[in-house]
Amino acid sequence: MTGPVRIAVAGAGLIGRRHMEAIAATPGAALHSIIDPSDAARDHAGLSGIRWYRSLAEALAANKPDGVVLATPNQLHVENGLECVAAGVPALIEKPLATDLQAGHDLVVAGEAAGVPLLVGHHRRHNPLIAAARKQIEDGLLGTLVAAHGMFWLMKPDDYFETDWRRQPGGGPIFLNLIHDVDLLRHLVGEIVSVQALVSGAVRGHAVEETAALVFRFENGALGTFSLSDTIVAPWSWELTASENPAYPPTGQSCYFIGGTHGSMELPNLKVWTNPGARSWWEPISATRYPVAHQDPLTRQIAQFARVIRGEESPLVSAREGLKTLEVIDAVQRSALSGQTVTVP
Repeated sequence: MTGPVRIAVAGAGLIGRRHMEAIAATPGAALHSIIDPSDAARDHAGLSGIRWYRSLAEALAANKPDGVVLATPNQLHVENGLECVAAGVPALIEKPLATDLQAGHDLVVAGEAAGVPLLVGHHRRHNPLIAAARKQIEDGLLGTLVAAHGMFWLMKPDDYFETDWRRQPGGGPIFLNLIHDVDLLRHLVGEIVSVQALVSGAVRGHAVEETAALVFRFENGALGTFSLSDTIVAPWSWELTASENPAYPPTGQSCYFIGGTHGSMELPNLKVWTNPGARSWWEPISATRYPVAHQDPLTRQIAQFARVIRGEESPLVSAREGLKTLEVIDAVQRSALSGQTVTVP
């Protein structure tokens, strides 16, 4: 392939516009077109001198791009993904991969059978500090992993819930927010084999959960806990600690803690605690902070998507990886309904 990789963005909402900005900031990539039926998207494309299409089918038929970012509503991800597979066009699908596990599985199988790369937008894996943390864990810096704990505590304001679907089942922090955290825990600690969940909506009284307490069992024997709430004023969430999105004020805190037999790690501060001498609670303990250059993970994700389109490397987060994360979230939701421990497929 010569020249820049031409990437279309389907869906001109908040995340779609951020993908457009990421494409503009990525050498070797260019915005092919904006695909969205709204008049606002048409007008934005006109002002920017970018081609506009009302539907994905129209764009694929008229002037096939090299790749497509699917930032369309969740319910359309599978349908749109299958359109891309049929056209032989690689797609970066915003999370979640699907709203239904079987449909998500069918999409994964279709992409693999056709040899069309499908990626899922779990952009946090593209953060350089996650790559550094994963390497340190794989190199044995923490020893044998024993436990992990994560927090998502923040306050979503009242006007956030003026949109009806955010007050309904499926619109809460488990599906919208925890899915990112679960993906990182899988990436850093290992596969999750069972979950137990308790949920509550006692403060706002909406039909959707606002708080959850979760226990995970990992395939490698480690145990994990996670505390999730969007109704607590607090500084401990990836959104408020990682400085990935300028919309959120950074707090300088950590929200993930991973412990092993030789040390423990805080993220996103990337601080590692160890005993300089013998491992003992009687011995001095010290922390080493590993600095990592800040880079926008959304831009790095687009750059990787371009390399995948060129055939230079495999996806960092494939559709099958996205499906595995979705399976854990499905298990969390089933456990919350039943009150029982649920095994992840």
